[in-house]
Amino acid sequence: MSALKARVENGRLRLDEPTDLPEGQVIELVPRDELLSTSGDNLDDEERALLHRSIDESIADEEAGKAEDLSKIIAELRAQL
Repeated sequence: MSALKARVENGRLRLDEPTDLPEGQVIELVPRDELLSTSGDNLDDEERALLHRSIDESIADEEAGKAEDLSKIIAELRAQL
């Protein structure tokens, strides 16, 4: 699903776009400038460092041949059904 756009009118958010969200679904709207100022996430410096370390470890595992092809794993699981 693509981003939804809303306009502020009289202090209220007005959303006038079709959507396939289920009736009653609650969504959180975040101003684009706020989103961009936080790099698109709510991670603090420690959490971001942990994420980057985990990504680096994953890359190293893949380079060392310790990674599995996800499509093969999914095919094997489906074959067991």
